[in-house]
Amino acid sequence: MRAMVFDGSSPVLAGRELTMRALAPGEMLIDVLACGVCRTDLHVVDGELREPKRPVIPGHEIVGRVAARAADVTAFDIGDRVGVPWLGHTCGVCRYCASGRENLCDAPGFTGYTIDGGYAEQVIADHRYCLHLPERYDDAQAAPLLCAGLIGYRTLSMAGDAKRVGIYGFGAAAHIVAQVARHQGRAVYAFTRPGDDTAQQFARRLGATWAGGSDEAPPEPLDAALIFAPVGALVPVALQAVAKGGVVVCGGIHMSDIPAFPYAFLWGERRVASVANLTRADGEAFMKIAGDTQLEIEVTRYPLADANRALDDLRNGRVSGAAVLIVR
Repeated sequence: MRAMVFDGSSPVLAGRELTMRALAPGEMLIDVLACGVCRTDLHVVDGELREPKRPVIPGHEIVGRVAARAADVTAFDIGDRVGVPWLGHTCGVCRYCASGRENLCDAPGFTGYTIDGGYAEQVIADHRYCLHLPERYDDAQAAPLLCAGLIGYRTLSMAGDAKRVGIYGFGAAAHIVAQVARHQGRAVYAFTRPGDDTAQQFARRLGATWAGGSDEAPPEPLDAALIFAPVGALVPVALQAVAKGGVVVCGGIHMSDIPAFPYAFLWGERRVASVANLTRADGEAFMKIAGDTQLEIEVTRYPLADANRALDDLRNGRVSGAAVLIVR
């Protein structure tokens, strides 16, 4: 099996031939069809997430077909198309798992970080954390649903019933969640890198009420702001954009330091929250939305061998929509 492997010595992945181990109870062997390239993968290879399994195969937006399964797996059949997301394991017994908050599990496993992921021809996954995928999307389009879509959905959910929603950083997650928000009847205000006319035009095409640079104020106060760019300096900016009682939700797994800001930015019962991982219930709820609604998923395709180029393009802002590795 061919895989692109991160060994921790440099941010450059190495192509290797690997042999798959035997399946444990509950596991499936999956032939990878496509795998999204997520900003979290960048945080892993760039050393910003410091505790990956080493070596590790990155990738947690995996679309594939079941090639083999352990004897106790009945939820999926051989040949089924499945999705493998970031959350790959939970302990099931800690106080977070016991209270329906498995995204905060004390002993989790994460695909492409502590569990080998999808920058490979095959992957082994616990079937309990795999998802059935809407058939209306091809393999490349389905891949970003498994993180950009899921995390975007959880981030939007934390905005409650906000009607005017600002989105900072209009990349893979934002371009999906903007469409979900519009489907729910919310108004979307898109904030891009200053001067990025292409991204702003893209946001308007997807239904944004307004689009401008992150250095601009929205034309009216927001009820909520969702931050997907890993830039801590955007937190006080977003706080100034939301109305009293509004919330700023940080949707990334890593962010640069948040600078000091006056208490007046927070006063008026404004809140700052973060999103951590996802739950299986999130996955099921979002995939139903994606199945019921024709989302426009913009992807840039790369062959598996070009994983380093895809990561570099993402690192330098050269990807429109989502980058996806095509494996088969």
